[in-house]
Amino acid sequence: MRGMGDVRTDPFLGTVVHVVGHRQTRPNLPTNTDVAGCPFCPGGLEAPEPYDVRWFPNRWPAMPDDRCEVVLYSPDHDATIPSLGATGMRKVVDLWAERTAALGRRDDVAFVLVFENRGASVGATISHPHGQIYAYDHVPDRPRRLFASEWRPDPQASERRVTDNTSWVCDVPFASEFPLALSIAPVAHVGDLPSLDDRQRDDLAAMLVDVFDRLDRLFDEPLPYMMWINQRPFDGTLRSTWLSIDIVSPWRQRQLPRFIAAAEIGAGEYFNPVVPEDVAARLRDLSR
Repeated sequence: MRGMGDVRTDPFLGTVVHVVGHRQTRPNLPTNTDVAGCPFCPGGLEAPEPYDVRWFPNRWPAMPDDRCEVVLYSPDHDATIPSLGATGMRKVVDLWAERTAALGRRDDVAFVLVFENRGASVGATISHPHGQIYAYDHVPDRPRRLFASEWRPDPQASERRVTDNTSWVCDVPFASEFPLALSIAPVAHVGDLPSLDDRQRDDLAAMLVDVFDRLDRLFDEPLPYMMWINQRPFDGTLRSTWLSIDIVSPWRQRQLPRFIAAAEIGAGEYFNPVVPEDVAARLRDLSR
């Protein structure tokens, strides 16, 4: 396929760009698509048999050699993370961990990125609840910088704390380029998803259900968001990394996105109109 494996690096800035022209042909279904036409529903193209959770290689991969996968969270086309409940979300967490371990064992994989885009405004092309996994043959720049900084949960985040449980904390970051942003991290040092024990996995599932329920109630409608998981590289470097989950949304008010401006892209410095402490307070107030 034209474009597969075409990785380019800007000769001056060092920015890595994957040129993936073949992905122009991937399906784009409206968010209100009929269930019968959804490839992720049971009986569909990618899920011919009944399932609880499921993974499969992406037919339109951004990288070659089966290093891009799709993860289905539920057979229910209209499910959300809150509607899965802690039991259903635990199955997703276990599948994330299983696929991370399997991909991380490969000699050609240095970093495994678990992520999700929800909502057409952040690039989701199919509304059925799902995420993706990319297995890189290198450690990308952002996680490498994050890990090299020896990132840890912020002990000074009391005003920005949204919620916590026995194993996890959820905070609004001190400085985010997005108007809505959350960071979820284990209380005790853990480097990757496969290393989580049963209690930590149960608590993470409960935390995700709680947090996404709050986010969907923040503006009284489903919030478009991007989520990704920062976990240790599998190339033997940066062993002291601390697992974390980032959740960001472009919305600053209901159905009102914040667009990144030319000055921000050009200068690499961002202007956030939403005060992090205010976001945390509003989300704290949305506890059940």
